[in-house]
Amino acid sequence: MTRHRREKDSSPGVLMTLVGWIVYIAIIVGLTYLIITYVGQRTRVSGSSMETTLSDGDNLIVDKISYRFKEPERYDIIVFPYKYEPNTYYIKRIIGLPGETIQVIDGCTYIDGEKLTSDVYGAEIMDAAGIAEKQIVLGQDEYFVLGDNRNHSSDSRDSSVGVLEREDLMGRAWVRIYPFDRVGVIKHG
Repeated sequence: MTRHRREKDSSPGVLMTLVGWIVYIAIIVGLTYLIITYVGQRTRVSGSSMETTLSDGDNLIVDKISYRFKEPERYDIIVFPYKYEPNTYYIKRIIGLPGETIQVIDGCTYIDGEKLTSDVYGAEIMDAAGIAEKQIVLGQDEYFVLGDNRNHSSDSRDSSVGVLEREDLMGRAWVRIYPFDRVGVIKHG
């Protein structure tokens, strides 16, 4: 009789352990979804448009939450979806802010008629002005972005990218996690 009672008592223990594991796994899956959707996401740099700041093959964590609390700033490195190719994201640096007038003249960027001289990230003279050959007046929630490797970048000068709206900004590049010898927080400006 004692044996029978022990077997019966152990059944709820196994069931409770199983339920505990299922709840634990559900919590982990739910937290992972929330983090990837609202907080941060891993992305990989493909191409040389952000050289020498970011290199082809760098793996980054994108901060998706900070722009919910503060406005993007000049020189922030941002990630946004490329509108003509699903699951393709571009990484560029914000140069022009809402309300500013942007133009590329003789390979240099001008903001509100003043030559941008503090741009140490894109020090080379641009070969092509693209759509920025004429003045671009940014709207209330529009941004003008350039790659650091100006002559090898599809950015706001290219009509296929153009000016970005605030809602296009997926997040801000935050930490490089690979290659391991370059791990660290990414300098913005």
